[in-house]
Amino acid sequence: HVQLVESGGGSVQAGGSLRLSCVTSVNMSRACMGWLRQAPGKVREGVAAIDSDGSTSYADSVKGRFTISKDNAKNTVYLEMNAVEPEDSGMYYCAASIRTWDLRPSEYNYWGQGTQVTVS
Repeated sequence: HVQLVESGGGSVQAGGSLRLSCVTSVNMSRACMGWLRQAPGKVREGVAAIDSDGSTSYADSVKGRFTISKDNAKNTVYLEMNAVEPEDSGMYYCAASIRTWDLRPSEYNYWGQGTQVTVS
């Protein structure tokens, strides 16, 4: 049974920072891990992804502000969010893809329940 459990969401003022964490049972040395988000009334979108070898990719809207990282020994993937903007608000999901290193939500096989981020 695959598990992904997110934490670290909350309310923050614009310009502030948050750090999201995701503890997972997925073997991250064999999977791509991603952070995706969904705002009310909008489609789910990929924010950042980190491949099994540590390669990273980001949505244009967060480049230079967000950083994805992982600790294989702790089975944890992180999303460091800096200089947040109101447009960053939404439910943030941790997800795993066993197929590809991608930001597209359709490519992810396993999902967490999400953690809410609100920027005001």
